[in-house]
Amino acid sequence: MAPQPDVVVHRTPDVLAAAVAARLVTKLVDLQAAGRTPRLGLTGGGIGIALLEQLRTGTARDAVDWSRIEFYWGDERFLPRGHADRNETQAREALLDHVAIDPGNVFAMGADTGTGPAGADAAAEAYADMLAGRAAPEDHGPMPALDVLLLGMGGEGHTASIFPHSPAVYETERTVVAVHGCPKPPPTRISLTLPAIRNSVEVWVMTTGEPKAAAVAMALTGAGEVAIPVAGVSGRSRTRWLLDKAAASKLPRDLVPPIA
Repeated sequence: MAPQPDVVVHRTPDVLAAAVAARLVTKLVDLQAAGRTPRLGLTGGGIGIALLEQLRTGTARDAVDWSRIEFYWGDERFLPRGHADRNETQAREALLDHVAIDPGNVFAMGADTGTGPAGADAAAEAYADMLAGRAAPEDHGPMPALDVLLLGMGGEGHTASIFPHSPAVYETERTVVAVHGCPKPPPTRISLTLPAIRNSVEVWVMTTGEPKAAAVAMALTGAGEVAIPVAGVSGRSRTRWLLDKAAASKLPRDLVPPIA
């Protein structure tokens, strides 16, 4: 059974991004000090990219050996490589192009090479195959156990690119799927599935703003994952919900910690 999630609330989105960056630096440094090569799952969206910008500009940036981190993605918009709306492109501009990464440790999801939506299924299968090839016995699953998987969420409760009542939310076997007909653009995406997300050691869900508050409250008070997919995410050892005050505004009082 997954452990109960930790809920952390910060005053504003800017404070949240800076605080999560500090948490993440500490986590990465601790893993590296223990001789590990951390495996980090990235997300897009406003808060996900703001976090990466905070990592780039923060004073603790150089405490991390960026060449000894493996970077993965929780989902991707199926667009041509280098497209401004791809999560990979935004992550490179926000952080990866500014630190001394090992290019061989960056595992981006596939891009549209001219096939259009039809190519997304093959790209999802290729990413799943890559993950399977990198899994070790100690991962206890068909993919590497990510040390931290960063996730955002939408106002209707989607996370990664798993939308309410979509085929992806019912997936129980595959680790990566193509998602067609997304209700927000672009309509074609690639996403880890809920079982793949739950293979992570830690999952950090970050979200901000009052429009997300109802979904946050439902996810943390027992909603089903079919209607509120983010309710189905958890890490093996820790699940963190990292919120601003507005996103936490509809939580029951007993779930709201002191605001940091």
